[in-house]
Amino acid sequence: MQLKNYETVFILTPVLSEQQTKDAVEKFKKVLVDNGAQIVHDDAWGLRKLAYPIQNKHTGYYQIFEFAADPQLIAKLELEYKRDEKVIRFLTTALDKHAVLYNEKKRKGLVGRKPEKTEA
Repeated sequence: MQLKNYETVFILTPVLSEQQTKDAVEKFKKVLVDNGAQIVHDDAWGLRKLAYPIQNKHTGYYQIFEFAADPQLIAKLELEYKRDEKVIRFLTTALDKHAVLYNEKKRKGLVGRKPEKTEA
């Protein structure tokens, strides 16, 4: 079984309590782990303003998972997203070797930060 690298981002409705949000995130993490995925990194971006209203909501709770899994798992994961009314949007992308390297550098802080200015 050949594992591929993926990244999935989903947005939860902002009307959930903190506990409901944690439970929803754990539910999707459990779907991944139970189906043999290896979670490389997960990051809670938290409550953010949406670029445009979705279901009359202007904010949403963002969560991102980077993982390695069998390609057949993606259909199962996305079916779970579609069945859960708490999820207002999701996107899963396959990562190539360049994206994997970029994400590693980003986690180490080598990419995405502006260099600090030293005062002279």
